[in-house]
Amino acid sequence: MVGFAKSKEAFLKTFLELPNAIPSEDTINRLFSAIDSTEFEKYFIQWVTTVSSQHKGQIIAIDGKTIRGAKSHGKKSPIHMVSAWACQNNMVLGQVKTAEKSNEITAIPELIRFVIKKFV
Repeated sequence: MVGFAKSKEAFLKTFLELPNAIPSEDTINRLFSAIDSTEFEKYFIQWVTTVSSQHKGQIIAIDGKTIRGAKSHGKKSPIHMVSAWACQNNMVLGQVKTAEKSNEITAIPELIRFVIKKFV
């Protein structure tokens, strides 16, 4: 986040006051830790709905990826995610974690139900 913010500092200054330059990683971590995830999700979905409604009928790509390097209880535990990607908006509309030792096919119906419920 800090690297991104530094690379976009001029742009960020067009709508943010940054009297002490870009915040440190610790400050950004405290900010994200303080955000109420339920409230954030509510407003984020409102924003995505507004943006996605501008491109009705667009292509939604569904794809699965493995997040490598993830650990659970100190042991490697790759996480498998399936995402719905709005191609024209360049944004993920939803993600579903697949069941362990499962595949993408079983997660796709759940993902489609989520996207329809939130955005249609």
